[in-house]
Amino acid sequence: MNSGKWFGEKLVLASAAAALSFGVACTASASQWGVRVTGGSGTHEINKADLGLIWDPDLTWWDTGKWHFSLVGEAHVARWFSRDGRDIYEGGVTPILRFVKNSGAVRPFIEGGVGLRLLSHPTISDDYTMSTAFQFTDVIGFGASFGGHQEYQVGYRFQHISNGSIKEPNPGINFNEIYLQYNF
Repeated sequence: MNSGKWFGEKLVLASAAAALSFGVACTASASQWGVRVTGGSGTHEINKADLGLIWDPDLTWWDTGKWHFSLVGEAHVARWFSRDGRDIYEGGVTPILRFVKNSGAVRPFIEGGVGLRLLSHPTISDDYTMSTAFQFTDVIGFGASFGGHQEYQVGYRFQHISNGSIKEPNPGINFNEIYLQYNF
């Protein structure tokens, strides 16, 4: 068995178990949970599929009457599809700060956040490596919630992943992503 694939599968399972455990532990205080499916295209001919567990604890502030800030927690597991067949598995967490419209059938928002990621392996191709499996991520994007109880969400994100110059080379990778989310 390919040890990279084995590690990737274990990373995905461990991340999913951690996210589920976290979700069960926080259910009593959470106001809303969501599941997100994301597809993205990145630099170096890398495509990405991502599954996210989203927690909105209803932490809001600076309410202007029409808009407010909120904090959302996200846990992700993803698979990168490289051009030479060296698929990479990714797991991690990101707190997201949003500026959200308070009311309406469609509630637009802008968002940004910084988080942590762990890759199954840092080598993407023979001539491209991220140097470390531990990575940082920053995201910025926009989207909207809609539906009778705001249960649906759609959005766009730009995501950058790099090791923060912990080790060289640190080329990083960028993704343009579209996501769909269902909130419970």
